[in-house]
Amino acid sequence: MKRFLRGLLLKIVYPLMMLLAAFIKGSREGFQLWTIRMNNRLVGADTVHASNILLLLPHCLQIADCDVRITHNIQNCKRCGRCEIKDLIGIAEESGLKLFVATGGTIARRIVKDARPDAIIAIACERDLSSGIVDTYPMPVIGILNERPHGPCLNTQVDIEKVKETIRAMAKK
Repeated sequence: MKRFLRGLLLKIVYPLMMLLAAFIKGSREGFQLWTIRMNNRLVGADTVHASNILLLLPHCLQIADCDVRITHNIQNCKRCGRCEIKDLIGIAEESGLKLFVATGGTIARRIVKDARPDAIIAIACERDLSSGIVDTYPMPVIGILNERPHGPCLNTQVDIEKVKETIRAMAKK
């Protein structure tokens, strides 16, 4: 039943809301946030083995003036602690998750195709999360919104405790 409801939400309700948002100024982000929250509720009870969970990060979590590029290999990170990538690498290693960084939707879809996870925990903004959740249906995806204290796509942050909680809830014991 949950899969049916997710399909209804993502394939019918969401596109209609985006169409409606074209006529109601300022409503797009609110509709996207609602879709992410509803999806997360419907996926919430799904559990999979941690090694089959993909933790997908946006490149904007990395501090903009960092000399190291982690988009092709997150293990290039020097773990200096200036951004939260260090913490997320540690969490992924500790939990046994697959961990990748995407620079956009096309790369994210390729990562999902190549990694072949059973479930995804994705961190991004409303726009990228909602479109990614729709694109990967019926795969279970939990979306975690990034925080944007410096504006969109620049030195974003994520609530590390929320990431840990999501992993604990999704990973089989």
